Amino acid sequence: MRILHLVHQYAPEHIGGTELYTQWLSRGQSQRGHQVTIFYRRSAEGAGIEHRMEEDTHVWAAWAGALSPTRRFRATFGDPAIVRAFERVLEEATPDLIHIQHLMGLPARLAPVIQQRRIPFVITLWDFWWVCANAQLLTNYSQEICDGPRAYLNCASCALARANASPFWPALPGAAALLAQRNQLLRQIMDAAGKLIAPTEFVRRWYAQHKTPEEKIVVALPGLDSPALSSQYRQRPDGAVRFAYIGGLSWQKGVHVLLEAFQDMESGGELWIAGDEAVDPAYVSHLRTLASPNVRFLGRLTRAEVWKTLGQVDVVVVPSQWYETFSFLVSEAFATGVPVIASSLGPLVDRIRHGVDGLLVPAGDVQALQSALLELTEDPRLLPRLRAGICPVPTIEDHVHDIEAIYQAVVAGST
Repeated sequence: MRILHLVHQYAPEHIGGTELYTQWLSRGQSQRGHQVTIFYRRSAEGAGIEHRMEEDTHVWAAWAGALSPTRRFRATFGDPAIVRAFERVLEEATPDLIHIQHLMGLPARLAPVIQQRRIPFVITLWDFWWVCANAQLLTNYSQEICDGPRAYLNCASCALARANASPFWPALPGAAALLAQRNQLLRQIMDAAGKLIAPTEFVRRWYAQHKTPEEKIVVALPGLDSPALSSQYRQRPDGAVRFAYIGGLSWQKGVHVLLEAFQDMESGGELWIAGDEAVDPAYVSHLRTLASPNVRFLGRLTRAEVWKTLGQVDVVVVPSQWYETFSFLVSEAFATGVPVIASSLGPLVDRIRHGVDGLLVPAGDVQALQSALLELTEDPRLLPRLRAGICPVPTIEDHVHDIEAIYQAVVAGST
C-alpha cells in the first residue's frame, strides 16, 4: 500500500509525541513493505518545498512563511502555497490512503483536494483541536478545563485572552462567528474521513459526546518504539526514592504543583526535572524558585537520554492540569518497569491502575500529591508492589498491525 502521512510539524524542527509517533509508524510500515511518504509544514520565511529520505520513508517539508499563533489559526481558512505544495506531493506519491495526524497550521482546503482525487483518509485525534481551537480544552482566561463551545462565545473569550486582548464585548460576536466557521470546516473533514482513530477510550468518549459520529471512531492504543529493555532497577544504598518528571515545562503540565509538593521532602527522596527550558523561560524561572535542594534540573534530553534516565529513577510523575490524550511518558515508564504517579484526569485514569501500577491524585492538589510522594518514600513495600503490577506495553510492531487493519477496512469500504 502507498501511504501518505499528513502532519502539522515534524522532526528535526519539532520533536513531540505526534511527531515521534508519525516517525515510528512510518518506519514500521516501511518495514512491512509499504511505500510511505510524510508531508508536513515547516515554519520558515519565504515559500518552498523540500524532499529528503528518512531511511525508506519519503519526507516532504513545505513552507510559506513563519508561523505565529495567529497565522497558524488563519491558515485553516486558506494558504494557496501550501495547497500547491501538497498537490505536487500527491502527484509524486500517488497514495492509496492518507493518514491525517494533525492539520493545525495547514489549510482545510487540503481535504477537498484529497476528496477530488477519491483518496480515502483517516484521522488520528491526538488532541481536542478539531473542536477546541486552543487544542487543550484549557481556557486562556481562567486556566480551567473547558467542556467545549457554548455558542462559541467562550471560545471567542479564550482566543482574545490568548492574543493578550481584553474580552471586549463588541468583538465577541465576530470572533465567535469566525470560530464557528472554523469548526464547521473541520467538522466537514471529520465527516468525510473513513475512520477517526482515538488513542484512548477517554478520547473516543469525549468526541462521541461532542456530536462526532460514534460509528466512525475506533480506539487504537499507540505502540511504543523502544530499545530492548530489561529491568534496570537498582535499589540505592541510602534507600532514597528518586522521582522524575520528563516532558514539557509549561503551566498545563503541572510541574509547579510537583515542585510545591516536593518542598518538604528533604530526606528520603530526590526529584529530577527534564525538559526544554527555552520554550517558556519565565515559567522555568518560577520553577527554579520553587525547587528545594534535592531537585535537579536536567534540561532537554535526547531519546537515548530519556531511556537512560528512566533506567535511573524509581517513579515517574505526570502532574497534568489538562486532559492528556495519551501520554507516551506513561508507556515509556512502564516499559522500563517504573510506576507512575499521575493526575486523576482524563485518559490518565484509563492508563494507570491506582494501587496496582501507580497512584492517582486529584489534579492541582499539592497536599494529595505530597501524600503520594511520602507514601512511596516511607513504605518500603509499596514501590516493589507497584513495579510487580506493571503490564507489558504494546510495541509499535503490534500497533502497525492494528493500523494496517483499519486502513484495509477503509480502503475496501471506499471502492
